[in-house]
This record gives sequence, structure tokens and C-alpha cells, in this order.
Amino acid sequence: MTIPSEVADRSLAPEGRTRIEWADQHMRVLQRIRERFSKQKPLEGVRIAACLHVTTETANLMRTLAAGGAEVSLCASNPLSTQDATAAALVEEYGISVHAVRGIDAEGYYRHIDAALDTRPMITMDDGCDLVTRLHQRRRDRLADVIGGTEETTTGVIRLRAMQAAGVLAYPVVAINDADTKHLFDNRYGTGQSAIDGILRATNVLLAGRTVVVCGYGMCGRGVAARARGMGADVVVTEVDPTRALEAAMDGYRVMTASEAATQGDLFITVTGDKHVLRAEHFELMKDGAILANAGHFDIEIDLQALGALASAPPRRVRPEVDEYVLAPDRRVYVVGEGRLVNLAAAEGHPASVMDMSFADQALVIEWLVAHAGELERQVYPVPRDIDRQVARLKLETMGVRIDELTPEQQAYLEQWEQGT
Repeated sequence: MTIPSEVADRSLAPEGRTRIEWADQHMRVLQRIRERFSKQKPLEGVRIAACLHVTTETANLMRTLAAGGAEVSLCASNPLSTQDATAAALVEEYGISVHAVRGIDAEGYYRHIDAALDTRPMITMDDGCDLVTRLHQRRRDRLADVIGGTEETTTGVIRLRAMQAAGVLAYPVVAINDADTKHLFDNRYGTGQSAIDGILRATNVLLAGRTVVVCGYGMCGRGVAARARGMGADVVVTEVDPTRALEAAMDGYRVMTASEAATQGDLFITVTGDKHVLRAEHFELMKDGAILANAGHFDIEIDLQALGALASAPPRRVRPEVDEYVLAPDRRVYVVGEGRLVNLAAAEGHPASVMDMSFADQALVIEWLVAHAGELERQVYPVPRDIDRQVARLKLETMGVRIDELTPEQQAYLEQWEQGT
């Protein structure tokens, strides 16, 4: 049977399978779920359209859903995040429909999303809300079949909540990003390590002794700041939220406005989920050799159009993932990964062991959505607490870590109100 797909090079499949198997060795929680799904088939006959980063970790999630009986179609959630060998292996080795090619243009990107929607999905899985937005704006003919969805990222959850507030969200979606086993670990430890990894692979710069400006101090920003400081950098944080700014200051970072930081930074990393965090007024203040990278979701955090307008010539590719903008005869600014997600544009994304938890959340929530179809309102839901705790418990078990349990006396004390001092 020919599997509907569009990938760069099917001959890369053996390489992709080897890499998928490597990642699988570090995803023990997902392995356990896949074993149960293979026996119980809780997703039998369920059609799923997934718009996610096409990486080895995502491949193991797709394998798990397919093992549960689902018919899965995968497309990329970022033009530069696709691993072509992984995409080829999913098609050739595992029989999963994939529409994803690294470096695809905007037209091709949405063609791939449309291909996933052509399968008439019952469940949507999104990483940034592009598939859900496309479904609501251009492909409303596919809405009738959808019973629920999941969203992986902060950016996507923000967009979904805006849709809910506007009264246009057509089906229930679970905010995977907000689960403790996602944002406390994936966002902080995954982004913290992988963003720095991507920047170092692309530039080979020494962080020790450099001033690194982290724009945004959410969970992702916390992780990036901690890893940069751990490598000897002088870390500056910029924020718009007073509570987060206060936390950054009490964590020992210098906190200032982006304009103040622009004159001091050697490396700038945006991690906000908003647009034009670094813009013309900041570029004009930056020193010669400043490096700009984005660890947020979309390529809008750095205003590349404004940077291009300030430059005296079109950008010049000086390393495989680094572009040089000449702003004056003696002043150059460098952009890593075309301003897209640096951990995927210039590296391999989050380590498999941390994605293990996020994707375990995904698999179990989809099982929950199928079981509760028809009971949910058209709104954004949190991950059920018991699923979140189950994933944490399984992760500890796979790490060989044991924890205490409440005694009956302790449990009873927590459930009463009469006993005081």
C-alpha cells in the first residue's frame, strides 16, 4: 500500500530508523505506554492529524499512537525543524503518513498542513496552533469530525485562549504545555540545554566571560539563563512582567530594559512567545559582533524586516546557520537560524529523556479525549491532574528513584479541619 507522504529523500530511512531507536532508549515512559497501547488498542479507528516538529522524539510518539490503533498523519510545525531522515523512516520503516521537508517554503508548509487535514482527523495535535488556525479559517469543512485536540506549546496555548475568548474555538483542546511534567521540565531543562546547544553548534563562540541577554523569564527563559550562567556568562534578563523580573533579580541576574541591555550584550536570546522583542531601536544600539538567536516559537521575536532595512546590503551567510547583517562599515550583527527556533534550526531540539514526559502526556491525554468524547465543552482544558502525576511517577520509576507515601494518619490529617495547634 502506498502511504500518502511528501518527504525529502526516502533513501535516508535506514539512518532515520537508527536515530529513532537511539531516542527510544531514552524514552522509557513512552515505551511503557506503547506496550500497553499495543495490547489494549484504546485508539482503534481514531484518525489523528499532528502538526509537530518532525524529530526522532516525535517519531516515537507517532509510533505509540499507531500502536494504540490510531491512523496518524504528521506534518511539520516549523519549516526548519524537520529531520529529513526521521521523516523518511516514519514512512518507509513504520508506515506512518508524513508531509514534511526541511527548509520548505510557506506555500509548501501549508500544503503539508492541508494534507494532514485531508485525512478528516478526529483528533488534532498542534505545536504553535497553526493547524488549528488553518482548520478554523480555511478548512472548516473538516471541523465536523473533530472531537478534541492537544497543544504542546506556550505560544499555541496563548492563541487557543484568544480563540476561546473570541467564541470561535470549535472543539475542546487540552493545554499539554501547562502540565507540570511539561513546562517545569521540557520548557526549563529542555529549552535551556537545547537552545544553548544550537547556538554553540552554529557559532562555536565561548560563553564564558560574555554578556548574554535573555529576553523573557518564563520557564524557557529561566532554563536558558541558568545554562548560560553555568557556562560562565554574565547573564542579563529583560522582562515586561514585574513578578518575573523580580524573581530574576532575586535569582541573581541583572535585570534591565531591552534598550539598556542592547548596548551591553554579546549574545541575545529571545524566549517570550511575542513579536518584535528585539527591533530597530535595539539593533541601532548593539555593539559590533552581537549575535541574535530566538528560542521562542515563531520567527517574529526578532524583527528581521527592520534589521534588513537597517543593513547596507542583503544578509550574507557566513556559517551554515549564521547570517551577517552589516549595519555600518565597522558594525555587524549576526542572526542564528534565520530567527527561527534555534534549538531545532541549528541543533536537534530537546533531549529525548525530557521529551519522554511531554509526549507521555500527549499519548495519555489523547486516550483521555477519546474516552470522554462528547462530554467536554468547546474550551481549553488543563491536563487532568491524575495523568500529570502518573507521568511523573512513571518517570521516577524509570530513573530508579523511590519516594515516600503518606501514612494513613498523615492522609487523614490533610483531609480534616478540626485539629489545630
